[in-house]
Amino acid sequence: MDASSWDPKIIVVGVDGSTQSRHAAAVAAAMAANISAALHIVTIVRPPEGWWGVVGSPPTATALGNTLSEARTELLDSIISEIDLDGVDYETVEDIGDPGRMLVDYAASVRADVLIIGKRGAGPIERLRLGSVANHVVHDAECPVLVVP
Repeated sequence: MDASSWDPKIIVVGVDGSTQSRHAAAVAAAMAANISAALHIVTIVRPPEGWWGVVGSPPTATALGNTLSEARTELLDSIISEIDLDGVDYETVEDIGDPGRMLVDYAASVRADVLIIGKRGAGPIERLRLGSVANHVVHDAECPVLVVP
């Protein structure tokens, strides 16, 4: 890639509700507006393990799906209301699964020119157990990655 001819047309930003991901969304929206690029705002919710408790029974697939769908929609609605999307061609994407892997796969599927993520979203325990989404994305994405604090 010749940096002097880089002309990004598709920007993907991963959001998880953290302060860092909200900042990443604002940066991505500003970049998209400045260069007239399409913006894909993506949230991937990891299904919680054992969220029903140690002695409880697992939720039905429908109950789990509805809960996760509501959480994704609420998160995206909140972020969209906070950032300036005036004049930006954008779409939102919601899914369930492993955020790092799925962000990389999504960016590749839409041929993103840049993938923007927050530096850190998960808490320290989740990072130790599951690994950093940012670390995964930086190492596995096929496009340039911008990590915002």
